Amino acid sequence: MDKKNIDKIGRIASIMSVCMYVSYVPQIMSNLNGQQGNPIQPFVAMVNCIVWTLYASLKKEKDIAIIVANVPGIFLGLVTFVTSI
Repeated sequence: MDKKNIDKIGRIASIMSVCMYVSYVPQIMSNLNGQQGNPIQPFVAMVNCIVWTLYASLKKEKDIAIIVANVPGIFLGLVTFVTSI
């Protein structure tokens, strides 16, 4: 994969990071009202971790630190999402 496309994945990953933190708002509101947590946040966190892992894996020199940091988030985000619906 060429550098231009890999850079696009990096930009998408950065945008997803912002989306992940913004998505906490519905979770907080639900928790404060005593309702079951909203599944949007863990789903967005999982997608964010997938995109970051792809980005780090597709670089010419793989970025192991990013991969290691995000792979657990894929699985934990999935489990959290499934258990919140």
